[in-house]
Amino acid sequence: MPLRANDLRPPAGAKRSRKRVGRGDGSGRGSYSGRGLKGQKSRSGGGTRPGFEGGQMSLIRKMPTKRGFHPRFRIEYTPINLSQLSDRFEAGAAVDAESLAAAGLLKRTDEPFKVLAGGEIGHALTITAPRVSASARTKIEAAGGTIDAKDPTPRAERRAAFAAASAAASGGDAEAEDAADGDAATDSDED
Repeated sequence: MPLRANDLRPPAGAKRSRKRVGRGDGSGRGSYSGRGLKGQKSRSGGGTRPGFEGGQMSLIRKMPTKRGFHPRFRIEYTPINLSQLSDRFEAGAAVDAESLAAAGLLKRTDEPFKVLAGGEIGHALTITAPRVSASARTKIEAAGGTIDAKDPTPRAERRAAFAAASAAASGGDAEAEDAADGDAATDSDED
């Protein structure tokens, strides 16, 4: 028997009639229409918003989701103390990201770190680090070491660019003032 379009039917149970409430007691869904007896939820337009708990402090308000400001692009620096450097490196050694990773103080060579003044250092080291605290710098230089601290963060680059622009602007203003003074002197000579 050939299959015809007028013979196509959905499988049994795939199509169900819409639930019609409030059509009399004979329908099985009359009287209260599945809403129960009285109350806020039985009324037309009644009900509560999602998360409403009857007026008590709701869970969403108890959660500490908005405690302070958390910058999305914050850079977390791994702290490296002088005591760790003193224990793992001999006198005159060069300390940088690669040597710190080899010594097990950093997980990756591109991991940002900061040298802190925890502990003491008794020998000279050549340290290359993104950041060094002021007290750590004092201790390292007192031990005869040298420091090359260059902050690679965008904030530091912006700060350096701003300082250069400010210096250029102030130098340009000074040159303009000198030129103006020179013009004034020339005018007075001509008079």
